[in-house]
Amino acid sequence: MLVSVIIPCYNQANYLKETVQSVLKSSYEPIELIIVNDGSTDNSLKIAEDLAAQFPEVFVLSQKNSGVAVARNHGIQQARGEYILPLDGDDLISDQYIEKAVRVLQENPSVKVVYAKAVKFDSSGTKAWNLKAFSRYALARDNMIYVAALFRKKDWEACGGFSEDMTMGREDWEFWIKMLKNEGEVVQLPFVGFFYRLTPGSKRKRTGTSQKKRERIAYLNRKHADFFYRELSGPLRIQRTWSKPYNKLLKILRLLK
Repeated sequence: MLVSVIIPCYNQANYLKETVQSVLKSSYEPIELIIVNDGSTDNSLKIAEDLAAQFPEVFVLSQKNSGVAVARNHGIQQARGEYILPLDGDDLISDQYIEKAVRVLQENPSVKVVYAKAVKFDSSGTKAWNLKAFSRYALARDNMIYVAALFRKKDWEACGGFSEDMTMGREDWEFWIKMLKNEGEVVQLPFVGFFYRLTPGSKRKRTGTSQKKRERIAYLNRKHADFFYRELSGPLRIQRTWSKPYNKLLKILRLLK
């Protein structure tokens, strides 16, 4: 089965080649790599086109700067693979990751998402990344699945893809809620398969402000009220881990329906 690796890229010229090389070293075949240049102002597009000229597995799409959710959806729409792996243009995967993940998806139709253990890294070395175990209750409070997980293209289609109006960050969290809130198992592979690069100007840091957090929680509550009321007995709160006990207290006090 063909796996389509979707790499949105915005001004990641310094890292893009290393990211693509990590995929090309994969023990799994066949693979296609679709780089989506999201209006980069550096030489990312030139590097992507050079990689496409060098490797027949690599294809390039280009769009005006529209954000990572639009870029991912654009790439997945064009993908020919049954299985999808989104991978940001500065991160890396291990050579065994795709092979092991595909095997799980092939052998277990009830599994919707497969990912692996992960580490964070920068020029100073690697740092442990302790990902929580998946449950729908845990997913209601926080995201434990990074975006570079494998899933079936049909499940992306069924849930409507990445929400392109979610511009305040953590769009991968909302995507997993959409895909998994009602059904589907999740498997974490027991080895480090993903390497998340820490960079000074990362989107995660830009969207980590208190204002962005409030916007994000309001957005999630608007779109997935049924999910949060089921798992947390009410809406997601700013202090996310206290959401369920706080909602239960309000119900006791008859302040929340």
